[in-house]
Formats: sequence, structure tokens, C-alpha cells
Amino acid sequence: SPWAVLALAVVLVGLGAPCVVSGQPNFIIILADDVGWGDLGANWAETKETPHLDQLAAEGTRFVDFHSAASTCSPSRASLLTGRLGLRNGVTHNFAIASLGGLPLNETTLAEVLQEAGYSTGAIGKWHLGHHGRHHPNFRGFDYYFGIPYSHDMGCTDTPGYNLPPCPPCPRHGTAAREARKDCYTEVALPLFENITIVQQPVELGSLAARYAEAAVRFIQRASDSRRPYFLYLALAHMHVPLTPPLPPAPGRGVYGASLSEMDALVGRIKEAADSHGKGNTLLWFAGDNGPWAQKCELAGRLGPFVGAWQRQRGGSSAKQTTWEGGHRVPALVYWPGHVPAGRTSHALLSILDIFPTLLALAGAALPPNRHFDGLDVSPVLFGWSDVGHKVLLHPNSGAAGKVGEIEALRLAQYKVFYTTGGAVACDGSTGPAERHQPPLIFNLDRDLQEQEPLDVASGEYRAVLPAVSRAYTQALQDIAADNVSVADYSQDPAAIPCCNVQHVGCRCRGAHRATLGPHVEKRTPRLCL
Repeated sequence: SPWAVLALAVVLVGLGAPCVVSGQPNFIIILADDVGWGDLGANWAETKETPHLDQLAAEGTRFVDFHSAASTCSPSRASLLTGRLGLRNGVTHNFAIASLGGLPLNETTLAEVLQEAGYSTGAIGKWHLGHHGRHHPNFRGFDYYFGIPYSHDMGCTDTPGYNLPPCPPCPRHGTAAREARKDCYTEVALPLFENITIVQQPVELGSLAARYAEAAVRFIQRASDSRRPYFLYLALAHMHVPLTPPLPPAPGRGVYGASLSEMDALVGRIKEAADSHGKGNTLLWFAGDNGPWAQKCELAGRLGPFVGAWQRQRGGSSAKQTTWEGGHRVPALVYWPGHVPAGRTSHALLSILDIFPTLLALAGAALPPNRHFDGLDVSPVLFGWSDVGHKVLLHPNSGAAGKVGEIEALRLAQYKVFYTTGGAVACDGSTGPAERHQPPLIFNLDRDLQEQEPLDVASGEYRAVLPAVSRAYTQALQDIAADNVSVADYSQDPAAIPCCNVQHVGCRCRGAHRATLGPHVEKRTPRLCL
């Protein structure tokens, strides 16, 4: 069994290694939205707003070469829950508020496997993998769901918070009061779900973080009382815009800093709740879904050293949506007292893709059959027995230049390779020119974390690494082509928009409205078509 293998490994590495427990541990995955690598003080000394996360790093292991599987919301989350890239699981770009589809139903989620293995499963926060019909999280392996179906800038609210450009509040009195603005949703209010019921529309953004924390603590309490292992997937609204700090920002901290402090306190509360029900029984994994949204200027996070200098010199963003390090290198911490070493920094090349196979291995559950996985079981790295992760890591286009979802960059050991660059908007409004590189740009990250100066194509180093890069790229594409791949349905229909009462302007709710479960509902139904 997997536990026998792990126990043997403890003996082999000696008594000083962290111990491995028998039985099934609890799992908490906390996914921050649009957070920068430099938004943790443990990563970047200039950041002062994250004492709880920094303490988590001190009591656990910090992963400094950890990557999202895509540089935007839906594909990154789909990869976390399937262990597969978008070219395999079908999710290559974001779903809309009117999307009929979602993560393809033939893809097996982490929650579904753990549920079969006896776990209580809960999802709290942003879903963004389809809300219509059986794409809703309650039908994707989660016993309990509390959250919003997509990003919280994809619907109007009464207290819009801070965004660039600023968005108006929801209309209250008919069409005359509606104010259309570019990049703002003004017609339909943002809904909040508990399971399949819309409990508030529009959401009160200012209290959302507290409600998430309360729901998470309740879930942990109830699961612990049931004496079953649990899996909690907590997908935060932080640090995506609009930002809604609980108090007016203090001088010098700004809106972003105040919101970062709020997120940090929320994580601290979840850690405290988990520890209170048996310290050492729960693995907590904190990570980001992608890098900061540079287009939002002072409302975007810190990149740390990963500034993508080559791209910045030519205009455009080198963060979210791009394949530069700032787009997909994200903060990551793992805390599991007595099992994951405290105060350790790992330089292993890891990915959000690894969460799926690693948790299944720790739970003693088998991987779903008849498909290939891009993630690895990295439990030896978590336990400190190894610091070796991926040799090759693929980076798909997530809305910048090139075809969406296609592999436009890859990592081979310390080498970062680009086949396409440009196409993402920066704070100053510039969009880098879309450029196809053949032969590819290659950077040595051991010497050039800023991705400033690619290797000279005439250099011996470039000529030595190019054949290995070409083989890795070709083999990866061949493996995907030979796999059982899924295709997501990105079609849209206004009937799929979550709306608790179409008779009210903006779909306002005066109370809880249970959604219908029928897959075929009249387009003018006042209930959400589930």
C-alpha cells in the first residue's frame, strides 16, 4: 500500500525524518486569486502585511519554484482539480456568466475521488468551472458548497469596492438607472450560493471574507464531529479586483495592502480552526491560482524579482495571462505539523497540477484510469526526503498572444523557453507586440530570474540546450495527442445566467431562492437553470 511504502522510506532516511501517520489525513487547499509571488513577506522582505502566512511558512515548508498550471482563473482551477493541463481536460479559457458548459463531466475531480474514499468534501469560495446543470460543484464531488459561481467582478454589487476602471453599483429602478461602462457588469447582480440555493443577490462584498471564514470553520467542525476525514477547498476572492478592505486603508498601506492583511487574517483563522481539532491531522496547502493582474496598476500584487524584463522593455504585461514567470510562478506553502518539515525552503520545480496526485497518494486512493496526468505525486518533496520535482513543465497561453490553451512556453530544468510572447495589457495600457520565436527564446533562470537577456543563439550554451528543449516539447505534444482528451462546452445562453428573480432589476433577491434541478427550463424562468 502507499502507506507501507512511505513507512519504509522513513526507515531508509533515518529517524530524523518527519513521521508519516497511518489513516487518512484531512486536507485543506487554500487558493488565493491573482496573488503575486512577492505578496508574502516570507518571499519578499518589502511585504509587511502577511504575519500569519509568514508564520505558516516558519512552521511548514515554503516552495519558491511553484507554478500555476495556467495564468488565468478557470484553466488553473480545472488543472488543480484534475491534475491535467487544459489541453487534456478541455478547459483552456474562462467560462462566462451565461456559459452552458464547464469542466467536462467525463473529467474526474479530486473531490469525487476523495468522496469515494470516504471523505467529507466542501468547496467554499469562487468556483468558475461551470454553474449550469451538473457542472455545479454539488455535482462534481462536493458535499457542501458556499460561494460565488465565478469571479466577483462578473456581476454588479451595491458596494462595488475598488477597481480600475471603477464600476457603478447595481441598478435599483428600471432601465433608466442603468449605467453601462466598459469592463463592468451592470445588468445582473453577483449571486452567492449555498449548495444549489442563491442566498443573496447581489453579494455584500464587504462581508464576504468573514462569511467564507465562518463557513469554513463550520465545515471543519462538522467534519471533525463526524469523525470522517475531510477535504476543504477554499478558493478566496482575494486578491482579485474589486478589492473591498474591511476598514479604510491606513496611510502608506493602500487598498491593496489592507486587502492583503484581510486575506492573511482569514488564512490564520483557518489554520487555527484546523489545529484546534487535532494538530498534526491536517495538511494545509496554500497557493495562488496565477500571478497579479498588472493591468489593475496599484490594485495588483507584487511580482518579486519575476518582472519579465525582456517583455517590459517592449511594452505590455509580464504577469497574469502571460507565460512569463510573473504570470505563473506563485507563492506556495505546505503546513502539516510532524510530517512536513518546519522552516524549510524547497527549490523543487512543482506545480498546482501536483496537488491532485499527491493528495490521492496520501489518502490511499488510486488515480482515475484511462488518462494521462501532468501532475506528480510530490509527497517525498513535502516530507523533505527529496528536492526533485518536474524536469519539464509546460506553460499554456492563457489569453495573451497565440492560440488559447496552446503550449507557448516550457521549463526544462533551469531553462525557460518561449515560442510566443506579447499580447497582454500592462498598467500603462500598452500591449506587447505578438511575436512568434523560431528558434525559441531561452533564458537561464539560474542567472536571470528577471528574464531580461535570452541566451545568444550562437552561444555554446544555446546550441547545447536547444536539442533537449525540442525533444521535450515534441514528446509533450505527442503525449497529449495520444491521450483521452476532453472538450469543454463554451457555448452561452442567457437562460444559464444565475438569477433568483428575473422580475427584479439586476435579479435582486429578497430571500433564499432554491434553484431547479431540471436540465431543461424555459428561458424566462425566474429560477436558476440547474
